[in-house]
Amino acid sequence: MSGNTHMHIRILCLAAAMIVASPAFAQSWPSRPVRVVAAYPAGGSIDIVARLVSQRLAESLGQPFIVENKAGAAGNIGTDFVAKAGPDGYTLLMGSAAAISSAPNVYAKLPYDPQKDLLPIVLVANQPNALIVRPGLAANNVKEFIALARANPGKLNYGSSGVGASQHMTAELFAMMTGVQITHVPYKGGAPAMTDLMSGQIDFMFDPVPTSIQVVRSGKVRALAVTSLRRSEVMPDLPSMAEAGLEGFELRGWIGLLAPANTPRELVLRLNGEVLKMLAGDLRGKLLELGLDVAGGTPEQFAAFIREDIAKYGRIVKASGMPQQ
Repeated sequence: MSGNTHMHIRILCLAAAMIVASPAFAQSWPSRPVRVVAAYPAGGSIDIVARLVSQRLAESLGQPFIVENKAGAAGNIGTDFVAKAGPDGYTLLMGSAAAISSAPNVYAKLPYDPQKDLLPIVLVANQPNALIVRPGLAANNVKEFIALARANPGKLNYGSSGVGASQHMTAELFAMMTGVQITHVPYKGGAPAMTDLMSGQIDFMFDPVPTSIQVVRSGKVRALAVTSLRRSEVMPDLPSMAEAGLEGFELRGWIGLLAPANTPRELVLRLNGEVLKMLAGDLRGKLLELGLDVAGGTPEQFAAFIREDIAKYGRIVKASGMPQQ
């Protein structure tokens, strides 16, 4: 028997052993703490969702699920960290549209490929933005806001948590659909941008509903519309951008659980099932209270959603003429 044949048999035996061992591995997992990376600072909606999901996974699976904040570069740093982690189920990502859907279109050299290096587990929630304006801005609705922007080309400044973030891309879609000229001011996070909006240093933002709702309720900023096709359950008085006159306007962030590529399928399916149980239980109410739209579905549906979302962001980047970073 030739050396090549011996090698071929050995490879087949190893593959067979892995197939047999994989379900057993999934059943014994987790046998130690699991790290859940939130690629954004503590206190934001992605961090909050990561903690809510991790707490429930710890209770149902009997091991600590520890949230680790690895912020920076609009989520790219933490996402890259998980993309390069071992596929053993002990490093997971609570991911976002910015680092997975937007980044491949915005950055010329991304250190990871979201579709090749990450494995979708479950889409947890969709996150609409709200169009919010500084106190005293002379616009009480979307129509008046568009008129103000047209009358002052390039003079209205908007903040975002970074280039490629959902706040940035939503504003680019707004500019594309209305033909207005607006000026982008990127920050290192949503919180400093919001601080400057409240103090009148910038004029407006498309900010996620979960982080803007309390500031809107306090009267420190004003909200004009939401960017989902339907009204938000926590801001029912606000029209959607489409209702306000921009037909077909829809762009929202999302929050979902992912793993490094090549994570065993049985483990992915187990995690998917655990999160779906949560979304049908008490987690649903908590997400709705935050202003998030509850999602769900299979890993395959999440993968298809990501493919479509990357294409959608690509169309916005191309139409806007935004140079790659």
